[in-house]
Amino acid sequence: MLRGGEVVVQDAQVREVTPEWVAEATGGRLYPGGRPVVDLHWDSRAVGPGFLFVALPGSRTHGRAYAKEALAKGAHLVLSDRPGEATVEVADTGLALLRLGRALRKLFPGKVVAVGGSTGKTTTKEALAQGLGFPAPSGNLNTAPPLARFFLTLPKEAPGAVVELGVDRVGEMEGLMALSRPELSVLTALGEEHLLAFGDLRGVVREEARLLEAPLALVSLQARGVLEGFGYRGSWPTYGFGEASFRGEALELLPQESRFRYRGRRIRVPYPGLGPALGALAALAVAELLGEEVEAVAERLSRLVLPPGRMERREMGGVVFLHDAYNANPLSVKAGLAWLAAQPGRKWAVLGEMKELGGLAEKLHLEVAEEAARLGLKPLYLGTHARAQAVLGGEAVETLEEALLWLKARVAPGDLVYLKASRALGLERILELWDA
Repeated sequence: MLRGGEVVVQDAQVREVTPEWVAEATGGRLYPGGRPVVDLHWDSRAVGPGFLFVALPGSRTHGRAYAKEALAKGAHLVLSDRPGEATVEVADTGLALLRLGRALRKLFPGKVVAVGGSTGKTTTKEALAQGLGFPAPSGNLNTAPPLARFFLTLPKEAPGAVVELGVDRVGEMEGLMALSRPELSVLTALGEEHLLAFGDLRGVVREEARLLEAPLALVSLQARGVLEGFGYRGSWPTYGFGEASFRGEALELLPQESRFRYRGRRIRVPYPGLGPALGALAALAVAELLGEEVEAVAERLSRLVLPPGRMERREMGGVVFLHDAYNANPLSVKAGLAWLAAQPGRKWAVLGEMKELGGLAEKLHLEVAEEAARLGLKPLYLGTHARAQAVLGGEAVETLEEALLWLKARVAPGDLVYLKASRALGLERILELWDA
């Protein structure tokens, strides 16, 4: 039977696992020299004393090449597909890491809530974690390596935990669900994403629907509609601003915040846009499902803090920017445009390319442009499909520098500028260069 030992370090309860425990959890062969570990990492540059270094394959090189460097930096143990000093040798370090994550998850006695979907995952994860007062991985650390690390460092005294599950290849959700073993999962939305791997929307739905295998699954109204369109049937509780099991009412999507009513309570979220409002509503629904005090959750949501690039409001020289360019897919872009169109005053949209859409990329970019035109917006487009999009209404440029000059020539104090693109485009550079 696997047992994780514990030690007290600097007055905090820290989980410590032995090399023998890691070898048993992963099914590996242990070589002498290892010592108990309290943390793990897959990047040798981030390794320090007491770490387990996981030697994973990369796009250019394999982590095994850095095993000695990690040990020299103080790592207590290495997980690798090669033998060596202070090493647990396994056939496949990726699969071994999943096994290790599953074993570490079993050491946590509290409830785990998992969040997945095509868009809104990080916003919803943060709303859940902050609203419920549960620990969660920072940012969008949503793949197996950071999740295994999270469960290693998660205090057993925590009342619960929230994890985000992100997928970009077929079969990945099955592994992440087995690792995290959530008592409750939340499916935020379903739309085209990572089509190089999933092929089309049906492939996306097939992968994300593995979330529904949790003992209890909460599904947004949007996701339920897509699921039913592909023949999925279930009695999942739903949340949304409509006929849902957990229903938000009187939604106000204001320039600086969002407001709605829930069970007669007035809920305020300090971010604009539908995404933060839906994330808050999901947190309230989960609170009820878990038997938590809804009033306390609502009060914490009024102080919600999201990572950069998610409806992040910045004002420079009297111009208000909404930086929503951490990532983008057709579903999230259309939602952002709908919010922008409803705002008062002069407004501008800068839309960069949406990546990883495969052979459907041009079609989906044109659908976004058609939606912008329907809403009466004339965006500035950047990227491979920008000129084709601009034919439907708007203008196209080739570089961020050109986009900056275009905006400088037109935008005035009091205007609202919405920035949306996939992260690879670095659209936030417009903000960095604005004052320069």
